[in-house]
Amino acid sequence: MNTFLELEAGNLTIAAFFIMIALIVATRPFVRASFKKGLLGVFIGFFTLIIGGHYYITSQRMEEVKTSFEAGTEIVCENRMHRKSAQGLVVSKALDWKLDGDIFVNELYNRGFHSARCIMKIVPTLDLEK
Repeated sequence: MNTFLELEAGNLTIAAFFIMIALIVATRPFVRASFKKGLLGVFIGFFTLIIGGHYYITSQRMEEVKTSFEAGTEIVCENRMHRKSAQGLVVSKALDWKLDGDIFVNELYNRGFHSARCIMKIVPTLDLEK
């Protein structure tokens, strides 16, 4: 549950904001009762599906990244600290990175990188038969 809240807190806040707006609109006297129930049901169901799907996809990618890192594959993590230069940082065991729970840490860096913001490095292959 902690991982869910850590990853989806922003999305839950946005969903709560839209549901509050739907509640305010639904309480107006000119809105029919059947529309009120339908509007709230659709909003709650839609956000439940979207946020649940996002969490499922993110947690699956996190597991793939952790498994690949343990196998020695290079991982690319989003670096939000430097917006004007490289926005990706390569993480691997060969570069002395360690996995502490869901966070990649290194003694040379003052901050870690969450595995939810990382992907496996894709190395293009050359097709020499053409």
